[in-house]
Amino acid sequence: MTDPGRTSILRAARKAFAREPYNAVTLRGVAADAGVSAALIVKHYGSKEALFEKVADFSEAAQLLLQAPNERLGEHAVRTLVEYRRENDQDLLVRVVFAAGKGDERAQIREHFRDQVTRAFAARLTGPDAELRAALITGQLLGLGAAIAIDKTGPIASADLDQVVAMYAPGLQALITP
Repeated sequence: MTDPGRTSILRAARKAFAREPYNAVTLRGVAADAGVSAALIVKHYGSKEALFEKVADFSEAAQLLLQAPNERLGEHAVRTLVEYRRENDQDLLVRVVFAAGKGDERAQIREHFRDQVTRAFAARLTGPDAELRAALITGQLLGLGAAIAIDKTGPIASADLDQVVAMYAPGLQALITP
């Protein structure tokens, strides 16, 4: 079971670090947005630096997305991404999009994404252009996540999960097993 306090803190921290430079983010501000005390953030994460590291960490997302054999990886990744969004009201990957701006902290988020997600997909792929195919796979997953995040009540968000998987996964699978 997920701790609601931790979930609220991470959601608020992701928003704060996406909107503001690292130096402008405060634990009090994150706590206020999360509806918790700053002391609870310190209890769970220890410091602003450790909280940022958790926000910048994509290893759990990669682990969840890659828990299938390559023959079913496209279907699994799409299903996992959509289910996670629906169950947790947050996306596994989209926070990297907010790291497109300048600043060392944003570069660190992008670097973690590349190392932990894109390169993890590339390591699983065989055949030519594995790195390019992995980048295209993660790009497609980001696009799906962004589409759901932008239009929370739109056709993707409300569609039957099996239908979304059936329509979207073949494009990913074609990149996984060309």
